[in-house]
Amino acid sequence: MKKIKLFPSIISADFTNLSKQIKIVEKAGVDGLHLDVMDGNFVPNITFGPLIVSAIKSITSLTLDTHLMIKEPDRYIEAFVKAGSDIITVHVETCPHLHRTIQIIKSNGVKAGVTLNPATSASSLIEIIKYVDLILVMTVNPGFGGQNFIPEMIEKIKILSRLRDNINPSAVVQVDGGVSLKNAKVIVESGVDILVAGNSIFNQKNITLAIRKLKKLII
Repeated sequence: MKKIKLFPSIISADFTNLSKQIKIVEKAGVDGLHLDVMDGNFVPNITFGPLIVSAIKSITSLTLDTHLMIKEPDRYIEAFVKAGSDIITVHVETCPHLHRTIQIIKSNGVKAGVTLNPATSASSLIEIIKYVDLILVMTVNPGFGGQNFIPEMIEKIKILSRLRDNINPSAVVQVDGGVSLKNAKVIVESGVDILVAGNSIFNQKNITLAIRKLKKLII
């Protein structure tokens, strides 16, 4: 049986205690950190840039999974690689020359991911799946944490998981948005390899216990 990985999303963390909270989730046995980079342009929010990624890299050995929710991501890939990103994921909606963008990421020596918004068809990734290391299915509209999971995305996850199995079995499928104790099991059963969770971890009174409960559901 494959191991399902858990990547807490730091967008939901307390940034006044970010170092402490990262140490807590690391000790609790998570597999990586999901870093949502937003530009206030492609999505209606602004978060952080390479400086914060670099600061996080200096305090943890966890995999840093950097999700670029920004326009013209090609301009910033090298900066995020230098900051310490291990995976860089871009949106199909922001990359008119997606093959080239994936090549840029890989030429910088890190893993390449591609993602799509809830309203974007799974078929938009058919031509690119063979080239990527990670396929991210957004199960909320990107921009803010704390949104409810869109149930219709389960079918999209299944479609992309099957495409992955047929075209590029070495790639992993990741889900981000509204992951909770209520839906984690059904999400995993749809073919997911990595769960991204924000509020259901960082907004709980006991972060360690929250992680333990989630991991129990997805083992």
